Amino acid sequence: MKKICVITGTRADYGLLRPLINKIKEDSEFTLQLIATGMHLSPEFGLTYSEIEGDGLHIDEKLEVLLSSDSSVGISKSMGLAMISFSEVFDRLKPDLLVVLGDRYEAFAAVSAAVVAKLPVAHLHGGETTEGAFDEAFRHSITKMSYLHFTSMEQYRQRVIQLGEHPSRVFSVGALGVDSIMQLRLYEKEELEDAIGFKLDAKTLLVTYHPVTLEKSTAERQFTELLNALDKVKDIKIIFTKANADTDGRIINELVDQYVSKNGEKAVAFTSMGQVRYLSAMKYSSAVVGNSSSGILEAPSFRVPTVNIGDRQKGRVQAKSVINCTPREDGILEAINLAISEDFREKIRTIDNPYGDGNAALRIIQEIKKCLNQEIILKKTFYDIHENKTMQGEK
Repeated sequence: MKKICVITGTRADYGLLRPLINKIKEDSEFTLQLIATGMHLSPEFGLTYSEIEGDGLHIDEKLEVLLSSDSSVGISKSMGLAMISFSEVFDRLKPDLLVVLGDRYEAFAAVSAAVVAKLPVAHLHGGETTEGAFDEAFRHSITKMSYLHFTSMEQYRQRVIQLGEHPSRVFSVGALGVDSIMQLRLYEKEELEDAIGFKLDAKTLLVTYHPVTLEKSTAERQFTELLNALDKVKDIKIIFTKANADTDGRIINELVDQYVSKNGEKAVAFTSMGQVRYLSAMKYSSAVVGNSSSGILEAPSFRVPTVNIGDRQKGRVQAKSVINCTPREDGILEAINLAISEDFREKIRTIDNPYGDGNAALRIIQEIKKCLNQEIILKKTFYDIHENKTMQGEK
């Protein structure tokens, strides 16, 4: 049995990885190894490793690498600690393949340690661009250090090949978030209201806003613009999910708490809703507002409008349900009013989600099996798309 090691560092990437984790666990050819790290082990972010265990999964290693700081220095130190910790864990677990998703700095540290350990890596969601975050550089760096690549659409597959990865190891499979939407039993509206202790008796906005990490000290100003816009939208309910452990994330979370304390009749906030509650809230929302990738990847499957603020998600392929706006009060207000209008909702009633059909995990498993049933020779060459061959003759 081949040992497949999956790393999760946040509530968000676990929600995406869960369909794949379950398939690995259920497959007789694999032994699942699960590492929880980062925000999962932080009381400030809800100790969300308990959600993993609540799903009946065994966590093989819990790596505490997140320092109590959201400054650039604190995050860099967390990366260093993560690399040391992952190198030790890989030596203990001795996996046959490492699976990572996305562009978080925890994933970058893990893959850096894996390269030195000669551990092959399967990377999910490569080739995408998020021009407003330094995670952009991490994502493409992880691509260059990985052996197998599973992208969410063909356009991103071509970008990974453009980065020099051989086409035979790059697969367009769709987004795992769509798998969850298709497979999970989501709450009915009344169940959701009971689960979150909040009535959805008006148009509801699901709001998640993260710092734009390539911009300097804009979190407070931009999020205040969003809150000012929300104050001017009439007859709404607001569900906030708090920011992640990026630089200046605490500033946003403090503003969320202040807003909810003053507007408890119309707003509620969660450090982590868990995937079922979050996707259920998305299903019954009038719009998803903020700059989270979930508004781009998952919301279109519900035909729910997305108000995408600023540049954090700039560069990603978007469905017609996504409305882009500047991080200014007037632009945000105009976009929200358009999103919750009946005309716009009718316009997007039949759209398709460009991020797949809900079978990404199955496709990933099939390709991993093919790969592990043959000898893995870690890449030594760069695939040159212009000459349709590698610079050193890889076949």
